[in-house]
Amino acid sequence: MASLDFFLGSLLFLVPLLHLLVSPHTKVEESFNMQATHDILVYGTPLSSPGDRFASTYDHFTFPGVVPRTFLGAVMLSGISQPFTWLAGFEHAQFIVRAILGSFNALCLLVFRSGLANSYGRGVANLWAVMIVTQFHVVYYATRTLPNMFAFGLSTLAFAFLLPRSDPRQGRVRLKQAIGLLVFATAIFRSELAIFLAVLGLEFLVSKRMTLRELVTTFLGSFVAALAMSIPVDSYFWQKPVWPELWGFYYNAILGSSSDWGVSPWHYYFTSALPRLLLSVSSIPLIMLALWLPGTSRQARPLVLPSLLYIAIYSFQPHKEARFIFYVIPPLTGAAALGANYIFARESKSSFYTFGKLCITLSIMASAAGSVAMLLFSSLSYPGGDAVAQLFAIANADPTAFVHADVLTCMTGLTRFGQNPIGLPLTQGARESSPEIAAAAGPVLLFDKTEDRPKLGRSSFWNTMDYALMEDSMLPLGNWRTIGVIQAFSGIQVLKPGVDDPEVAEEGQRAPPKVLGLGATVATIRTTVRRFTGGWWIGPRMSPRIHIMKRVQEVRYATS
Repeated sequence: MASLDFFLGSLLFLVPLLHLLVSPHTKVEESFNMQATHDILVYGTPLSSPGDRFASTYDHFTFPGVVPRTFLGAVMLSGISQPFTWLAGFEHAQFIVRAILGSFNALCLLVFRSGLANSYGRGVANLWAVMIVTQFHVVYYATRTLPNMFAFGLSTLAFAFLLPRSDPRQGRVRLKQAIGLLVFATAIFRSELAIFLAVLGLEFLVSKRMTLRELVTTFLGSFVAALAMSIPVDSYFWQKPVWPELWGFYYNAILGSSSDWGVSPWHYYFTSALPRLLLSVSSIPLIMLALWLPGTSRQARPLVLPSLLYIAIYSFQPHKEARFIFYVIPPLTGAAALGANYIFARESKSSFYTFGKLCITLSIMASAAGSVAMLLFSSLSYPGGDAVAQLFAIANADPTAFVHADVLTCMTGLTRFGQNPIGLPLTQGARESSPEIAAAAGPVLLFDKTEDRPKLGRSSFWNTMDYALMEDSMLPLGNWRTIGVIQAFSGIQVLKPGVDDPEVAEEGQRAPPKVLGLGATVATIRTTVRRFTGGWWIGPRMSPRIHIMKRVQEVRYATS
């Protein structure tokens, strides 16, 4: 039993790290914390003239975003990752930073699992662990530097502290700690968790688990402590008095500006997001079973009802994304594990329970298979990161090169860690003559990310670039040559025998640009598989997304 516990506990750490290895690139939603962590690691925190130093080096002064965001997560990640980065080398810094965040979230999940074991037994805890690691979204996003994933660990710890305790005195202490954790998560990282605070606070008062005085005192103490951390740190980095999460709440909830990013119907979380997050087809029936059975309903209600009420209230916000309800997955999966354990424990009593166990096992196996497929397909959706990696290999012989990266490249994987794999303390607009570049041991690529259309329409701008990473290969002005194409996932492809691979040009047609990176890997796998399947292929469809382009230097011949 001890070896099984250790194995399942290890999976909570290993599976997110496996997802990180397979899918190491990031998207624009993760960029603020990723860039901020890079900047703190490389440039430090200046005490003299910080405003000027930030303006010349830090990314958030160049690309501030629509609202300020907290630096506390980036400060903690940079502080913890610094010694590991020094030991492993800065080229591994992005992986290390994400691995540290993933390990924090895995540790919080481990604490929740331990709480389930103490409250409901090892069978429930073990089934919960298996269900969590075979879901896709939580373990995939555990390493991603979204504000939600900083809040996720704190909320998971809070839910662990809310699980029943045999010692009433310890249980009361844990209630206060849970409130404190949720206050910190709300005030610093994600204001929507205020809904959970309100729901749980009301439940504590109705059930008389806390008095109003205890609740208010705990809330105010935690709230003041959270503000005492956030406001000074963030005001320093933004160089103005600021409480970032209040700005975010005002922008998204009061002004309703989040709707600019799209709206979904009220039922979206219940009918689409939640089933996808739980993934296993047995999860929702098992949650309902746990609520219905007299032997488990009392245990399941505290896990399910606050979570569903949170989703129901938050559903009134028009803009919806699955990551906004990640926090409910550990407790809801706990309720599903209660239902599954009830069936597993009665397997020998009748063939009905044996059949139920078989169905649950098969659904978990199907969930695991689906999670693997989703991981592989998702890893093919970061053409920007793939393009940057390929460009470094192509430009290896160039001591210094200037690169324009378009919007798609920046949104799908271009980070400062990727731009600067040797950790040079580059200033904004650094040129070849800069002393830090002259002293560099390897090639240095200097990236331009301008979106200014008038500037992009001038030949003089393009004449200063050596390479360009472009979705639209017709945009660069002058003499440019496409030296490679980066593809990305665009659906499922079915090829029958006799149908040529899409990269193979028909006779008489001009050969398309060479496919590089993951697109080339998929093409090789597809060709190999078709040799063994008689020409059949079912797998990812890859489409061109980013062109790696090189400016062709004009050659002038002397005339006599």
